[in-house]
Amino acid sequence: MLNRKTWHRTALITLTAITMSAGLAWATHVRIEGSVEQPLSPGLTVTAPPSLQADEIKAHEVRAQVIYANRIEADEVRGTIHQSKGIKISDTRGDLRAPEVAANTIYADTIKANSVVANDIYVRDLRRK
Repeated sequence: MLNRKTWHRTALITLTAITMSAGLAWATHVRIEGSVEQPLSPGLTVTAPPSLQADEIKAHEVRAQVIYANRIEADEVRGTIHQSKGIKISDTRGDLRAPEVAANTIYADTIKANSVVANDIYVRDLRRK
């Protein structure tokens, strides 16, 4: 049988682990950042990774220099839109849900957002919400 001191330590460690994992599960302030700075418009500088690949992106705002997507559903789309026959995305890294997603180049099967901003947007199916 565990002595009282060992039992208290075990309980404390277990409760700490549960509390930390619950806090991580509720993190809605996730922001992807890197070391490359690229201006998207005058006065706006975004620190972003060179490229981002995902099956599905759900965000309030998605920003990039270039976006390649099979489907975009958004309230507002700003940038030069190019109709494409579809893209094949290899080595995707799952779904991404965050308030704001920014990268230099984004490859995604589906993007669902309130606002999509990019210099060039290559998309097969564009739908306004």
